[in-house]
Amino acid sequence: MGLLELFLLAIGLSMDAFAVSVCKGLSMKKVTLKSAVIVGGWFGFFQAIMPLIGYFLGSRFYKYIVSIDHWIAFILLCFIGANMIKEAFSDEEDEALSGSDGDALSVKNMFMLAVATSIDALAVGITFAFLKVHILSAVIFIGVTTFTLSAVGVNVGNVFGSRYKSKSEIFGGAILIILGIKILLEHLGII
Repeated sequence: MGLLELFLLAIGLSMDAFAVSVCKGLSMKKVTLKSAVIVGGWFGFFQAIMPLIGYFLGSRFYKYIVSIDHWIAFILLCFIGANMIKEAFSDEEDEALSGSDGDALSVKNMFMLAVATSIDALAVGITFAFLKVHILSAVIFIGVTTFTLSAVGVNVGNVFGSRYKSKSEIFGGAILIILGIKILLEHLGII
């Protein structure tokens, strides 16, 4: 996986966290540098650690599924991308974001949101094992990208409102689907 592909993947994975960060910004009366760093830190850390966990799980079972790894990567990325696009048209996530300013950044609230937005990164980590991706640089890249976009997202939400939430989820989902198709086509020798 090249640097451009990794960058696009990092952007795609971080779109859920960005969308939730925008909503976090909406729920805050005032966004400070500290609150942006807290939100970015939670989402960036979990988006980095989940692919690492997935990578080790995938590496353990690699020899059993090496002949179908490209199909697994294709299915997982397309499923995750389609789910993100579906969520763009749903209001389910908004309920988890409601709350007073006092508990908006609580450990419990942020932990649940960080885990929820990084489950797809766990599945991507499994595909990293099949694709022989250099995992350390990949997780750092994904973590830093997510941290940055989430910190920016809090500010965007506070300033511009919720009109970009669904668009970011659609964009992120489309990127993951395109990467899944590209991986499949490469392994089938079509491109």
